[in-house]
Amino acid sequence: MSAYRMYVEMIRIRFLMMLAYRVNYYSGIIIYAINIGAYYFLWMAIYGQQESLGGLSPTQMTTYIAVAWMARAFYFNNIDREMALEIKEGRVAIELIRPYHYLMMKMMQALGEGIFRFSFFSIPGMVVVSFIFPIVLPMEASTFALYLLSLTLAFVINTQINLITGVLTFFFFNNDGLMQTKRVVVDLFSGLLIPIALYPEWAIKILEYLPFQAIAYLPAMIFTGGVSGNEIYQALFLQLFWVVVLIVPIQLLWKKAKQSMIIQGG
Repeated sequence: MSAYRMYVEMIRIRFLMMLAYRVNYYSGIIIYAINIGAYYFLWMAIYGQQESLGGLSPTQMTTYIAVAWMARAFYFNNIDREMALEIKEGRVAIELIRPYHYLMMKMMQALGEGIFRFSFFSIPGMVVVSFIFPIVLPMEASTFALYLLSLTLAFVINTQINLITGVLTFFFFNNDGLMQTKRVVVDLFSGLLIPIALYPEWAIKILEYLPFQAIAYLPAMIFTGGVSGNEIYQALFLQLFWVVVLIVPIQLLWKKAKQSMIIQGG
């Protein structure tokens, strides 16, 4: 089997595994809808009589909240925790002698999970919340296409950060605290909870040098029309920039990890 077909098969198997437990995700739609509702009422109270905050109208903010949360259902995955468990239990030694790249295998598994979540969580979830909250969808097909491209890049960046966190288990042996911190940092600084434009000026300048805004903020701004014209392509270029940059620490850490690997248990 060629490497290409092997990785495609990994995507398919992870998708089918998720499909077997799809009922669990129906409750996730309800939970995300509750989150969206909570943030909707919070932001409407903050807006008051104001017509715009951070360049977003109240309707755009509602759409931003819904799109950002449903996008999270797509790019979110637990491959860092899976890697940490395999490293702790020594099962990673078996994975390393198999005829595929371990990190690429994890990336493909995350993609299979992401496709499932997008199909059975994000899309139906977006339909459900659109009946509850005043959400405005883009009128142009090109905006949808650019948003999907941006969302795909967001998935890659988030997964790359998870790979880095997972590989660090080789050095820290128990990095549960680090993974929990990473999750909070990503949710807070990606723009999922608060659009980046509403942060203080000094915080915005710092966040410009970090990859987190490329995960939630930029795709949501493209969808809501918060950015337009050349700004969309600048946002996509920034996401692509972080995809390329994050390859460097992943490769360096992976090389170092294999050199200093200690198998626990097994």
